[in-house]
Amino acid sequence: VQLQASGGGLVQAGGSLRLSCAASGFHLGYYGIGWFRQAPGKEREGVSYIRGSSSSTYYADSVKGRFTISRDNAKNTVYLQMNSLKPEDTAVYYCARGQPVLSAWYTSRMYDYWGQGTQVTVSS
Repeated sequence: VQLQASGGGLVQAGGSLRLSCAASGFHLGYYGIGWFRQAPGKEREGVSYIRGSSSSTYYADSVKGRFTISRDNAKNTVYLQMNSLKPEDTAVYYCARGQPVLSAWYTSRMYDYWGQGTQVTVSS
């Protein structure tokens, strides 16, 4: 089982990035996938989650209306489209595999496999 996160980079405030989380060793359709982020000196926080069965999506209040999570089962990949980026979005972003239905999706201990992280830096 592997998760490969990519798509991070340096962008100005107000800009956009799309992160990708490519899965191997399992089929995404049977699992939920979460995106987390961790800024220097801060705890890891849940950003978004997509359920495995219904594709229902969930977001942290801080990103609601700006970020969109989606999944392409044919490519076995989950995406995080990030628009209207702010300097406070700067962090390392991780994708992780969880159960297809999670109530506490924002809790990192609910996930069993993690990608390596991709750096997102938003300049003011």
